[in-house]
Amino acid sequence: MGSAGTPLIGSPPYSHKMSETWPKPSSRWRLGMVLPTSPKKLCVVTFCFIFTSLVLVGGSFRARRYIVQKAAEQKAAEEPAYHWQRFPRLNGFYNGVRSLVNYTDWLPEQQVAAYTEVSITKLPPVEPVIVDPYPQYDSPDYLKDHHPVKKCFIDEDEKVPAPDIFAYPGIPANMSAPYWGSYEILNIAPDRCFERFGRLGPYGYSYNPSEGGLGLANYTEHAGADEIQDMFEKVDYRNVNWGKAQQRCFEKNRERFESSSTSTGDGAGPKKRVQRTAYVLRTWTGYEYSDIQLLSLRAMINELSLKSGGEYDVHFLVHVKNDSIPIWASEEVYNETLQESVPREFWDMSTLWSEQQMRAYYPGPFPDEENLHNHAEADVYGVYRSAHFALQWFAQHHPEYDFFWNWEMDVRYLGHYYEFHNGVSEWAAAQPRKLLWERSARFWIPGLHGTYSAFSEFVANETRDKNEKPIWGPMGFETGERGMLAAPEFNKPPTTFDKDNYEWGVGEEADLLTFNPIFDPTKTNWVFRDDVSGYNVTKPPPRRAALVTIGRLSKRLLQTMHEETSKMRRTMFPEMWPSSVALHHGFKAAYVPHPVYFEHKWPLDTMNQIFNYPTAPHESPFGWGEHNFQGASFYYDSGLSGALWRRWLGSKENGNGGKRFEEKHSGRMCLRGILHHPIKTEGVESSPMWPL
Repeated sequence: MGSAGTPLIGSPPYSHKMSETWPKPSSRWRLGMVLPTSPKKLCVVTFCFIFTSLVLVGGSFRARRYIVQKAAEQKAAEEPAYHWQRFPRLNGFYNGVRSLVNYTDWLPEQQVAAYTEVSITKLPPVEPVIVDPYPQYDSPDYLKDHHPVKKCFIDEDEKVPAPDIFAYPGIPANMSAPYWGSYEILNIAPDRCFERFGRLGPYGYSYNPSEGGLGLANYTEHAGADEIQDMFEKVDYRNVNWGKAQQRCFEKNRERFESSSTSTGDGAGPKKRVQRTAYVLRTWTGYEYSDIQLLSLRAMINELSLKSGGEYDVHFLVHVKNDSIPIWASEEVYNETLQESVPREFWDMSTLWSEQQMRAYYPGPFPDEENLHNHAEADVYGVYRSAHFALQWFAQHHPEYDFFWNWEMDVRYLGHYYEFHNGVSEWAAAQPRKLLWERSARFWIPGLHGTYSAFSEFVANETRDKNEKPIWGPMGFETGERGMLAAPEFNKPPTTFDKDNYEWGVGEEADLLTFNPIFDPTKTNWVFRDDVSGYNVTKPPPRRAALVTIGRLSKRLLQTMHEETSKMRRTMFPEMWPSSVALHHGFKAAYVPHPVYFEHKWPLDTMNQIFNYPTAPHESPFGWGEHNFQGASFYYDSGLSGALWRRWLGSKENGNGGKRFEEKHSGRMCLRGILHHPIKTEGVESSPMWPL
């Protein structure tokens, strides 16, 4: 400012208000920088303003896009991967022993209204009972046709009898019902359930290791368990030799299993011969036997062999995975390998085998050019492609058995082993051969199809209406230069299909029993459908498959399988081989309609469409549609199977279950007999404070 108060030339206009706001010279200097008048400075500021705006707007857009993208990803993650995951989840499995109701009052979870209240008692409302599914061996009716059954013991001194197991006569309120199969049709009691103390307690589950048990009772909910434990004598399993116990039981009852053509002198005529069965467990070197699995193995031996008077023998067929171990050349090496691979109590019931042994036993050759397609790209002698070689070899060395159960180590049966296997066998023997292949190719859904008789009639009508040619006796096909083994005479039909009134096969034991449908793999995209060796590759043979290799095979079927392999140099993938040989040679084969549960509430029409009527090969439940089994209690990769088993044992599963949960709600789970597969972990181990 000039002395007269006039503005200096070049000075910015002065404002009194601005002067009051920024009174200091330095403030006025900063203002000059903010409000430049130079064109150059104006351009710089404008550019900076535009650049900053673009950065801010772009950053805001990217942030917004990131948020939208993350929200979409989260929504996709929450969206069910499969259609069946949208169905309501069933939780009635987890209702416990303090919610038991009479079977006649039980209403399945699938039929109850939402939020139905369940009455919970302080203790189980009913008393446990002994489970005794065996024939009345002492009854006049049994003794009229059979030799007496002599009681078997665990110990050599016959002071430790084979123990009983226990169940509750009731069902947890709103317990879920199976979608497939039936207890009643297999003659399995539908009105009782098993919890862990009554089922596994007699085999050492609940009492201390100092007494020969596992000592798990203190680490789990146990309302009412004391009553069960008072019902049985504790067995010290530390020095048990199951192999010798089985052998003693058989020797005591030998006459039951020998042919008898002479009268016993009581006027009743000759006694019926009881057929014998080998129960073959497929294990291997390096397999880890958990404490809980030991209980299941003891249950198998006790319930199938000792309690039945020797009708079954349980065997361990042990795969020696190291081919360089000469188990066939040295008894010392053999015994050392066996004892390193199997718990002591099972040593005398174990048999070793190796793939190198199978190469010598079935020398082949099995040339690659005679294989339709080796999708696994594995050696034909490998257990993955030819697990049946060892079973065929085992059967050749044990002609004393009429039947052989092939049983995997990751299978558990929650109910009574004899009740299940005897029921399965008797059901199959009662089935007529007519349309049995066709019935066995489908899932029986009782809620949709009605009774098994109604289902059978439905299959007959559908087969006729679709002009499908039913399987009747051995199936002939073009074999090329190799030819075909002659089919056994007993497998040739006694009459025509039309003339048979569902009579052929009734009363005849089945040669093959499976626990999944026996399907035509050529109509699916099942990955191993073309692993066929030794047949006409230009016109491949008809074949059938049943997934999961557990099942029962007759001696005569295994004999034919052996001859096909040794004489004709033929084989197929393990899930195809037994059923395809049965198809070619006319053996009696059946899919057993055992109860199968699902963890979601499937609409029955949808279930029928998905599992029985896939619209394309890739939609088959045995191909790319196999994810539909993940929520089932039985399949090769079922998720529900292991979850149910571990929760039943009292373990937590995905944060649910466990001791506190059971105590807070209705107690420990109580389930009817369920065939579980697979069980990869047990979830419960014995306490480290009590070393075994």
